[in-house]
Amino acid sequence: MEKPVPPTQATGPHAAQGAAAAADARQLQQAQDAQDAQARKAAPPDKGRPAPGPGHPEPATPLPRQHLKKPGIEADMELAPRFKAPHYRGSGKLAGFGAIVTGGDSGIGRAVAVLFAREGADVAVLYLSEHEDAEETRRCIEAEGQRCLLIPGDVKSSAFCRSAVDQVVAAFGRLDVLVNNAAFQLHAEELEDLSEERLDETFRTNIYGYFHMAQAALPHLRRGSSIINTGSVTGLQGSAHLLDYSATKGAIHAFSMSLAKNLAPRGIRVNAVAPGPVWTPLNPADKPAEEIADFGKDTDLDRPAQPEEIAPAYVFLASPVCSSYITGTVLPITGSVG
Repeated sequence: MEKPVPPTQATGPHAAQGAAAAADARQLQQAQDAQDAQARKAAPPDKGRPAPGPGHPEPATPLPRQHLKKPGIEADMELAPRFKAPHYRGSGKLAGFGAIVTGGDSGIGRAVAVLFAREGADVAVLYLSEHEDAEETRRCIEAEGQRCLLIPGDVKSSAFCRSAVDQVVAAFGRLDVLVNNAAFQLHAEELEDLSEERLDETFRTNIYGYFHMAQAALPHLRRGSSIINTGSVTGLQGSAHLLDYSATKGAIHAFSMSLAKNLAPRGIRVNAVAPGPVWTPLNPADKPAEEIADFGKDTDLDRPAQPEEIAPAYVFLASPVCSSYITGTVLPITGSVG
């Protein structure tokens, strides 16, 4: 399990002044976020927010030609993914819930964590080592008025998964929703390029991690709770250069449907979301810069999704008010990938 990196400690009067200024800036940003969150709750549905649709165009191709070092830091992206969903207004669908989102530091996981908080849930964010991204996610969750717990570590370890769940239950007093979202992805041109070590990394992260988290969470889930797994369009249609990743995503879909049948007598629902191309750090950390410019161009919408466009599906599947009769479903959100 990877340990958190301690912040560098500077000394002297200039360092103290800089630290004080940074603290003041954080307080101002937190106050502004709190005001924005309060305004969203208080404003009528038709006032105080820009109209969706043409008034809020999403970024289209070509995208910035940028490559990120794995695992990919969202703060380093030239085009920041959109995750705050300014048009989405919470209505208490998850009020009082405790939730876990693995891979919640950035991308889809971050967007899901923020919307869960907007719907009234306390959210634990599990992540590998992207501490800067995780802190930003925490700031956004707390700006929604909810508690956030950051837990760094590797879901490949069953011991870490058990420890993380225990920490969440101790902090929140309950666990209602588990979102398995952590993933490893790396393109390979040919089957011969896949080493056994690479297969282990992909399978142990993408499918073993889901098993480990579900096993750890299950003793704490109750009737009405849910598990939501992040699949992929590659698990539905395959991908010529993501052979191992696609195989794990197909396994996630089958695991979700099978676990749904297994847990139905306990009143615990299990579903999966299968996104198409989504603008997250996962992709520029995988593809070379010259190839990322056309990412998502093969969809009918001629662009990748933004995380804020995927996250409402997780709210829908997590909320018993919305989906009490939905289990064993793989929900594709693909932009109609051909």
